[in-house]
Amino acid sequence: MCALMRKPADLWLSGRRRRVSVWMAADECSAESLQAQLVSLGVIPTLVKLLSVQSHNAAVTEMCLVAFTSLAELESSKEQFASTDIAGELVKLLQRQVEHEKKEMILEVLAPLAENDRIKLQLVEAGLVECLLELVEQTVDGELEEDAVELKTASDLIVQLLLGDESMQKLFEGGAGCVFQKVLSWVPSHSHQLQLAGALAIANFSRNDANCILMVETGIVQKLLASLERHVVDGNVTVQHAALSAVRNLAIPVVNKSKMLSMGTADVVLKLLPSEMPVVQFKLLGALRMLIDTQAQAAEQLGTNPVLVQRLLEWCDAKDHAGVMGESNRLLSALIRHSKSKDVVRTIVQGGGVKHLVAMSTNEHVIMQNESLVALGVIAALDLDVAEGDFERSGLVQVLHRLLSDEHSAPEIQYNSMILVCSIMGSEPLHRAVRNLPFLDLVAKLRAHENQTVARQASLTEQRLTVQG
Repeated sequence: MCALMRKPADLWLSGRRRRVSVWMAADECSAESLQAQLVSLGVIPTLVKLLSVQSHNAAVTEMCLVAFTSLAELESSKEQFASTDIAGELVKLLQRQVEHEKKEMILEVLAPLAENDRIKLQLVEAGLVECLLELVEQTVDGELEEDAVELKTASDLIVQLLLGDESMQKLFEGGAGCVFQKVLSWVPSHSHQLQLAGALAIANFSRNDANCILMVETGIVQKLLASLERHVVDGNVTVQHAALSAVRNLAIPVVNKSKMLSMGTADVVLKLLPSEMPVVQFKLLGALRMLIDTQAQAAEQLGTNPVLVQRLLEWCDAKDHAGVMGESNRLLSALIRHSKSKDVVRTIVQGGGVKHLVAMSTNEHVIMQNESLVALGVIAALDLDVAEGDFERSGLVQVLHRLLSDEHSAPEIQYNSMILVCSIMGSEPLHRAVRNLPFLDLVAKLRAHENQTVARQASLTEQRLTVQG
């Protein structure tokens, strides 16, 4: 069984295009070349040492910060920075600052440095997060534009530090960490920026099962659902996206699924179905798929929900958004596989879902191919009469023949393709279509497959085809 991947929840921001003339681009290239030369000459340790010795000299510290800002953007500089005490020096410098402009300069250096996992951990150990939390407290109710800028920069940087596994776990501290406790209070905050940062932080804290189980017990799900409910109407896409990311991650451990479902999680997520934003649609689909995994009753309730099924079928055609299209197909398949319900099968078949599942069986990803074949097998086993026409029109038999003909098909794909061939033999037109293609020759070859499960199924399929041929 493959492990589910939890992706770190990065900030979802709208892109900005910049016009850059040819000569400016050339200047940037030459500047980058100069930066690389300075790094190779070992200027970074020298500058960090200078900052340490002259930390109370405003002119020197400003010169160092300007240099660090330029050098920190280079990927090759990160490891050299990591071998110095840059983290400790910058944190001490930030703690002493009163002026907004100087604090902003330091934060501008910290952001690119914090992209490196080693430096993330060093910054956490140096006390940066506690310093940033103070900045958040000082600016959250501020009315000046510079307060809003500082609030955003500080809270974004905390989220960035949580992208590293070691730094995240250190700040979690078994659920007792002051940082973890603080970000929990951000989710119901009046500040949209803190609601966003809080949800992103929770999504990052929930990157392993142990953390997820503990977090659900603390009542964080109710806070996330309340946040989603608030933003159903105002349509704050960034908060919706972040909160759904957190819900999806929290729903991965099996023990959390029934608890989250009993809290009404699926009902709240479904309220976002009308969203026309692909990023929200994608996360919504992922959250629902995680929630119904192994949960037959929930899968049946959702699979017989005509509004959801209709929306899924629309999104299965979203060719402009491959992620949404893929997740829609996977959820469609999951509703069938986990419910094993005749009512769900009829709802999806009558809605026109078969063609999408058949197309999914030829996907480049083996996991999606396999999910579709299992779902199609459930349909054939529970209600072949209803699906017969759709199986014919979608060319299912021909697809199965191609999958079995392909020597690169994974063993599970070959196995489930043969199971499906046997399942559709009860239909006269499908049986006829199977007879018209050389399936017997294919399965005869598969009897010698190195995978014993495939070889055994090939023998059984050959017998079935011979008897009913």
